[in-house]
Amino acid sequence: MSTEGETAPFAIDVNGLGVRYNLRLTRKTTVHGTFINLLRRDDAPTHFWALRNVSFRVTHGESLAVIGPNGAGKSTLLQVLAGIITPTEGMIDVRGTISSLLTLGAGFDQELSGRDNILLAGAFLGFDHKDMLELQDGIIEFADVGQFIDAPIKTYSAGMRARLGFSIATAVDPDVLLLDEVLGTGDEVFRAKSQVRILELIKAAKGIVLVTHDMHWVTEFCNRALLIEKGHVVAEGEPADIVALHQEHSSRERELKASQAAAVLAGQKASP
Repeated sequence: MSTEGETAPFAIDVNGLGVRYNLRLTRKTTVHGTFINLLRRDDAPTHFWALRNVSFRVTHGESLAVIGPNGAGKSTLLQVLAGIITPTEGMIDVRGTISSLLTLGAGFDQELSGRDNILLAGAFLGFDHKDMLELQDGIIEFADVGQFIDAPIKTYSAGMRARLGFSIATAVDPDVLLLDEVLGTGDEVFRAKSQVRILELIKAAKGIVLVTHDMHWVTEFCNRALLIEKGHVVAEGEPADIVALHQEHSSRERELKASQAAAVLAGQKASP
């Protein structure tokens, strides 16, 4: 359902998104860590914004590349879109079914075979058991893990798990597909097959959000790109322009770090 001013129906609409983490809450709490927390100064920061004031829209038929330096908040953004992380502020509206390797990877049972995990993933995504049985042969053929399809997932390599997950995620015909560096895994043949499958989904008017460090994929196969730095959207637009800006910023950051390292080294040599 569209509203006035929209040029196309959207798959994802994000407005003012923010994700804040409590720096004093960690997964592993130790006596030593608790003691250190008590000794911290009162003015020490207690929170960290992984994302702040993030807004964008993905229309049907768009493939949005999210790029930026490590720690910029790219994977956090995907986890929010997948429903794994609840945002601290802002609004997210996702239209239709969503499929993500993030949720599928978490849903794999290490003790079950790949074949059984296909059916498990289908149930996890809310698909009927009968429908998944009909899709199963095609998923197995595309994943191309050979006889390992009947072996426990715990015996799979990271690339094999990624291939199986990608095959499932794209076979269920999602309205929105979220991908995080999956196209960097596997051999050249599988990467080529993956690209063809993604392009088919784009042509079928699906919405795709891809986090990647592969700038060739961004410029060749994405309609639009988003540059995130330190949790904020720095730029959004044509992939080639955003990639050029990202590379410029990355080069400047490397030069700055090299200069700082040289200054520290010079100071050490100058000290008695």
